[in-house]
Amino acid sequence: MADLTMTPKTAPSAVDLIAAAAEALKARKEEINRLNVFPVPDGDTGTNMSLTMDAVMAELSSLGPEAVTADICHAVTHGSLMGARGNSGVILSQILRGLCEAVVADGDASGVMLADALSHAVTVAFQAVRKPVEGTMLTVLKDMAEAVRSGLAASASLDELLDMVVKAAFESVRRGPELLPVLKEHGVVDAGGFGLAILAEGFVTGLEGHVFSDRDIAVATGELTVSPVNDWDDQEYLYCTEFLMYGADADKPFIEEWISAHGGSDLVVGDRETYKIHVHTDDPGTVLAWATSLGEVGEVHINNMRRQTAERSEMLRSTPAPTAPPKPIGFVAVSSGPGLSEILRSLGVDEIVNGGQTMNPSTAEILEAVQKVHAEKVILFPNNSNIILAAQQVIGVSERPVAVVPTTSVPQAFAALLSFDGSDMLDDVVEEMTGAAAAVRTGEVTTAVKDSTGKAGTIRAGQIIGIADHEIEVIGDAVEDVTLRLIDVLADDAETLTLLAGEDLDDDALARIAADAASAHPDLEVETHRGGQPLYPVILALE
Repeated sequence: MADLTMTPKTAPSAVDLIAAAAEALKARKEEINRLNVFPVPDGDTGTNMSLTMDAVMAELSSLGPEAVTADICHAVTHGSLMGARGNSGVILSQILRGLCEAVVADGDASGVMLADALSHAVTVAFQAVRKPVEGTMLTVLKDMAEAVRSGLAASASLDELLDMVVKAAFESVRRGPELLPVLKEHGVVDAGGFGLAILAEGFVTGLEGHVFSDRDIAVATGELTVSPVNDWDDQEYLYCTEFLMYGADADKPFIEEWISAHGGSDLVVGDRETYKIHVHTDDPGTVLAWATSLGEVGEVHINNMRRQTAERSEMLRSTPAPTAPPKPIGFVAVSSGPGLSEILRSLGVDEIVNGGQTMNPSTAEILEAVQKVHAEKVILFPNNSNIILAAQQVIGVSERPVAVVPTTSVPQAFAALLSFDGSDMLDDVVEEMTGAAAAVRTGEVTTAVKDSTGKAGTIRAGQIIGIADHEIEVIGDAVEDVTLRLIDVLADDAETLTLLAGEDLDDDALARIAADAASAHPDLEVETHRGGQPLYPVILALE
């Protein structure tokens, strides 16, 4: 563990790696603090875990450069036990103890050592908790160990195994609400588990020589959302009490039984030389008096949890929740139907501007939507020829870079969004999307509102018209007939047909149109969706 060599010139020491993990945790402790730890608030989890790691670093700082693996492991184990704060800190100290015991026993860094260390940490940590709860940091630890065992079976390298550990940790945090109903009820993840995942990420990032923020776990495991919640029932015990007990003339089971009978959320770790005791109680004086009858007491911390909760609630009210960094490119689209809007959102659109053929939104309305998007740059899809100019005016008044893909229909926006490859180069993305949109032929079926003449002949008010790429190509008296004839006009060389049903077209009619189109054009792949758009019973797109 002392050298963990990756490349001889740049390999960090074990102390460097532990420091990287501690710094990673400290950098995000407030994010962790915003979570409520099941089943009661026990101080601030991020702060408690970070203080525990501070104690580890203080112990390590006393070592000289000649320190060997056993010295480092002893410092980690002793420092974390002596400095453990809160439930999460005490459990973390036991995880670190288990890891260190296995590292000292195994020697050189290897995949087998990593598997042994995590497995032993699971054993030690679960032994420390009288009533383990799934969905917490214990589950995260267990899932990390399982990931390494699976990786070893697949002959993964040590570097690959370390990546697996980090990814498994964040995946486990995300699954926590499925295992722990109170988390799911409030839409949060477990704070202790989240902290453990951050520690693992910091350690591995330090080993690989990367800047911590450069490892984008979200790519592999998806975004984690943490939200503040205050659900503590103050009928619980009032005081969080923790202390060290030295030289006690009693075995651990005896102490555990007494502590459990006089409080809740109890943890007793260590041995006769030094016990670390954590308990929630209404009478810390009685607990401490009993402890002093068995041995010496030190490092006493007593916190009133009702006051902690009130202070935390005030902090949450006055401090805005942290937000994720803006994504490189966001999207705004104009849409007039709930089904169309839902499809656009599923393809990545951040904000929808309500509008269309008869209700063209203003530049101000489009700008307002742009300002709501949490992105560095924004692309607009006007989806109507009458809206393109208003959308382009946003470019000159927006505080962030804005570009317009001049879509004249919603199906063109679908194609443009499907072409997006995740690039952050605005000009390149706009060029690619514009090309994809131009490859789509759009048809619209609606009702003529007045008498007119056009390419297809004389039109009477009330007749059904079929518009192909903004030209009236078909005139008739029935929506289904006009739609099918319009498809005939547009179907040359097309491979796919998408039918979007408006609010006035029922499902049976949509099904008939789709079946007749497939029969008339057997080479077309036909898809149908409920667009819900007004005025246009059918919008269709061919590619």
